Amino acid sequence: MKFVVVVGGVLSGLGKGIVSASLGLLLRESGFKVTAVKIDPYISIDAGTMRPSEHGEVFVTHDGGEIDQDLGHYERFLGVNLSRDNNITTGKVFQSVIDKERHFFYDGRDAEMIPDVINEIKEMVYKPSEGYDFSIVEVGGTTGDLENMPFLHAAREIGREHKTVYVMVTYLPFLRNVGELKTKPTQHAVARLREIGIVPDFIITRNEVPIDKPRIESIAKRCFVSPQNIIDDPDIEHVHALPIMFQKNKMAEKLLGAFGMKARSPNLTKWTLFVEGLVEPEREVNIALVGKYVRHGSGTHNDVYVSVLEAIKHACSQLRLKVNIAQVDSEILEDEDADKLGQRLSGFDGVVVPQGWGERGSEGKINAIKYARENKVAYLGLCFGMQMAIVEFGRNVVGLSEAHSEEIKPCSRSRVIHLMKAQKAYLKKKQYGGTIRLGAWPCALKKGSLLYSLYRKYSTKTSPWFIPREGVETKQKSFVVFERHRHRYEFNNAHKVHFEKAGMVFSGVSPDGKLVEAVELPDHPFFVGTQFHPEYLSRPLSPHPIFLGFVAASAKRPSTFQS
Repeated sequence: MKFVVVVGGVLSGLGKGIVSASLGLLLRESGFKVTAVKIDPYISIDAGTMRPSEHGEVFVTHDGGEIDQDLGHYERFLGVNLSRDNNITTGKVFQSVIDKERHFFYDGRDAEMIPDVINEIKEMVYKPSEGYDFSIVEVGGTTGDLENMPFLHAAREIGREHKTVYVMVTYLPFLRNVGELKTKPTQHAVARLREIGIVPDFIITRNEVPIDKPRIESIAKRCFVSPQNIIDDPDIEHVHALPIMFQKNKMAEKLLGAFGMKARSPNLTKWTLFVEGLVEPEREVNIALVGKYVRHGSGTHNDVYVSVLEAIKHACSQLRLKVNIAQVDSEILEDEDADKLGQRLSGFDGVVVPQGWGERGSEGKINAIKYARENKVAYLGLCFGMQMAIVEFGRNVVGLSEAHSEEIKPCSRSRVIHLMKAQKAYLKKKQYGGTIRLGAWPCALKKGSLLYSLYRKYSTKTSPWFIPREGVETKQKSFVVFERHRHRYEFNNAHKVHFEKAGMVFSGVSPDGKLVEAVELPDHPFFVGTQFHPEYLSRPLSPHPIFLGFVAASAKRPSTFQS
């Protein structure tokens, strides 16, 4: 095993995940078997119970892990399914050490930070890395943070036990009043890293404008890094172009050279075609993403719905469309009359209502869904977005005026969405973390439905939605896909007959027929809701069929062809 350890300097949120994924892609396309590990220094066991508005998106793995969104970037760039073991948190480490101590693993001596916590971290890094040529290990946070010190110490020891290359991603602030990038924060960050015993082999600079030669020379002299190993990563419109930009600097060859290996050039032909689809579109499409987590403070929050935004881009690249996505706060749609709502949404060719929890903003989502259904605007509802579509349809088509979700209105007489039976005991005991329906589960698609035709049209034998979850089998003979879930409420089958009579098609169900997984309206250009999250399996080189169908339907609206 060989390791590429990626650490951060100066501040967080620089895009270490994209850098790590890009390095992994270059090595994979050079013919190596590559995996990736994300280290999150928080004491939580996983990201499942964190506020999306603060932490960002929770990504779900095939085996049911609730992970930091960076694992989603790894899967998309590398084209692989990772597991919950590919994510390490302080909580996981401490829990394991304490469990070992309780079981007398340490033979009666006291468990200590060094060596026990450090050894546990190394074991957790090594386990998912076995069998691979390279493992990309991203250490979350910033060098100098108290919480990531144990992980940096472990990263240093990994370098003593295995061939390891260290990459620091650092921010160069641009002072507009003097017109230059400043390297001093980077110098301090590297000094802190050297105090731990790690000297970076590469420095990747993040900045608003491209780095110049004087700044490269300054960093090289003061950080003891070869000038050719200082790689610039300025702000770019499409992050997917980063691997291509890296390779212009011969990054793959330089990485292999740092390991003492013979140089190889990666084959980025397919990836380049994907990027060309983004930067050379033939026409435009306007999509409204209606959610409750689109704002954070005074700014737009871009991290909560990352996988949805990425899945739309994947589809748009293949269809040669430029997508204009507006994130609409569902709360502002709650009290607007039909005219104001129409004015706000009239410029969009498609509407997406993604995942979410709780009452806040739910009526705004329902109003947006009603508008899309009545005005024949392409609609895609994901998880909570499907549930709210069922509530809207129940109220305005089926005739259940009090239709609602038990999550929001437990006393409603028409709970068309109710709590899954197995979840009741968990909620009673306030067991929230890791107890909801998680990971990939089989979904049988109804022949003749829109979903059935989309999966048939846009799938290959190796598509990720055909990969079963380990330990989960189905004897269903019809067309079955494995999609990822994250929910504890479901459609109430007591209302199924009434919804079918009103025109709703239940196009996806669990193989045993007990759980509704997808719905659609056949008399609409595109109206689909899924209880699962197709965005988690959409990838640049294999866009998800549902997003391809949604974007294609959106592009057919007249407004798309206006200049």
